[in-house]
Amino acid sequence: MTVARPAAMKAAIEFIEKGFPCCQCALLAGSTVRGEATPRSDLDIVVFDEQLEASYRESFVENGWPIEVFVHNFVSYKDFFQSDCRRGRPSLPMMVAEGIAIREDDRLKALKREAVQLLENGPEPWTFDTIQAKRYFLTDLLDDFIGSSDRMEDLFIANALAEAASEFVLRTNRRWTGQSKWILRALRNFNPDFAKQFSDGFEEFYRTGDKEKIIALVDLLLRPYGGRLFAGFSLGKPKTSSPKND
Repeated sequence: MTVARPAAMKAAIEFIEKGFPCCQCALLAGSTVRGEATPRSDLDIVVFDEQLEASYRESFVENGWPIEVFVHNFVSYKDFFQSDCRRGRPSLPMMVAEGIAIREDDRLKALKREAVQLLENGPEPWTFDTIQAKRYFLTDLLDDFIGSSDRMEDLFIANALAEAASEFVLRTNRRWTGQSKWILRALRNFNPDFAKQFSDGFEEFYRTGDKEKIIALVDLLLRPYGGRLFAGFSLGKPKTSSPKND
């Protein structure tokens, strides 16, 4: 007989009281606070403890709930905020911004304001050189996809192409990216019509093997930046100075 587990917030409160009784702030975040929980969902909990020397992440199972806890002091979280902004995936800022307080002091409001501001600012813009490099590697994946005649290889190339193409369109538009299920969610937040076009193209390929919609989609993304890139691209080559006249 399966024993019903307690509600998410009740389980989170009990977890903090037992595992982090001296922390100053704690937040319950993730699917349970967004109203998107499934029977397989876990609890995402962010803890702030001023006595902590270094940040860490740990997993537990308590009261029937899988629990992921992200533990920080009131300085260490800033490095994670900055790192998330550089990579374009705002995992910690999102948890802090959306999280519901389990325990709080006066510092929590400032933490949440900082997280919200970062999310509203968007990720750092890609430089010209970064866009060129991403164009090149996206072109390389597309060429592999077009040239492959092995169905099993096609599947793995398509997976890599979906991630690279979604990153390209989102980052060139100063939008946050994601991984796994968050890729489609990020695309929907950016443009629901484009997200449908994107998913329809890959769905048709997985269902029928037809690559044309994916090829057209990637070319559409690359076109404003000069299209596919191969000839003339270099990475890491030292710049040579102009020869001097004697």
